[in-house]
Amino acid sequence: MTDAAPAAADAASRPSDLELDRRAFRRRQTRRSVLISAISTIVLAVALGAVLIGSPGWERVRETFFNLDVAVASFPRVLEGLWLNIQVLVVASLGVLVVALLLATLRTLRGPVFFPLRALAAGYTDLFRGMPLIIVLYLVGYGIPGLDFFQRMPAAFWGTIALILVYSAYVSEVFRAGIESVHPSQRLAARSLGLSHGQTMRRVVLPQAVRRVTPALMNDFVAMQKDVGLISVLGAVDAVRAAQIETAHYFNFTPYVVAGLLFVLLALPTIRFTDWLTARTRAREQAGSIL
Repeated sequence: MTDAAPAAADAASRPSDLELDRRAFRRRQTRRSVLISAISTIVLAVALGAVLIGSPGWERVRETFFNLDVAVASFPRVLEGLWLNIQVLVVASLGVLVVALLLATLRTLRGPVFFPLRALAAGYTDLFRGMPLIIVLYLVGYGIPGLDFFQRMPAAFWGTIALILVYSAYVSEVFRAGIESVHPSQRLAARSLGLSHGQTMRRVVLPQAVRRVTPALMNDFVAMQKDVGLISVLGAVDAVRAAQIETAHYFNFTPYVVAGLLFVLLALPTIRFTDWLTARTRAREQAGSIL
């Protein structure tokens, strides 16, 4: 009896022949799908390459945009400019998070006494969500220094301010959507326990709201990684302006391609992390777990 019980348990936990056949079929289907995907991708790449290389102007385009010697020669200066983009991106990201969270909190305040603050926050988001970033860059980069309120600041500083102003308007709406998605019963329960409004927001509402909108926040961060290159319009020698200088030097557009590839490499880790985070959030929602 003692030996029969473990044997019966093992037999009960062992998959049936039908289940084993299903697993084998799924593995075969997976291998087949991967093989078909690889073949179709290779065929499409070869076809596009043949069309591109076979075009009459390919040699001229290759020499103008894909010159290896020019790419190697211009790479150090473009990479040095990219370091300025990274610095601006880090500072602007921190500033956007702080300002956007403040705006979202102001827009969720209750009571008529807070109407001026809500109206001010709403007007801010309407203004900077409707105005193109490049116009804000010109207004901030050339308008504010003209007031002579501040000592002369580098162009990258004013570019960072413009990025914070514009992206705070977008990110604040993402935060507000997350805050409003938290059920009112959460606030009522926290207030019934004696927590103040600020404590309720900080300890109960915001942790849930941030988790829910993290994928959307990451997408905004990816967008800002590209737009940070627009600070070059103010004269900052970032990757884009360095590529422009090298293009004028070599009379060749390859440095722009180098700068574009560097921006792609900069954004790829964030893009992949955003995709993983979105898939993880979707899987949790489908499983019915609490975000």
